[in-house]
Amino acid sequence: MKNVKMVIRILLGLGMIVFGLNKFLEFMPMPEVSPEMGAWMGAIMATGFVMKLVAVIEIVTGLLILINKYVPLALIVLLPVMVIAFLSHLVLDPIGVPGSAVFLFFIVLLMIWNKASYKDVLKA
Repeated sequence: MKNVKMVIRILLGLGMIVFGLNKFLEFMPMPEVSPEMGAWMGAIMATGFVMKLVAVIEIVTGLLILINKYVPLALIVLLPVMVIAFLSHLVLDPIGVPGSAVFLFFIVLLMIWNKASYKDVLKA
């Protein structure tokens, strides 16, 4: 089980770093998306800062997860980004759901495995 946790943590960390860097360096082509998703992404990119912020969040949290430092905090910061990505694909571009679902699943799984770290945060 320890090896499974490590593999999932490394895959999530590397994935976030790669996709975060791609938002700056554009080394992977953007896949075809539905017109609705294209409009949504166009609006986000038109702000000039939201996608850069998402990229920085993905890179920083990916690095923290990869080097196994502050993982519970990194997961809390990364969770809303991936929930929005998942819901955007679910509603606007169902073809992209599997990829975002895998990353969201990894985050939730790692959060469950680190649930002891969240006990004080969740106290009323």
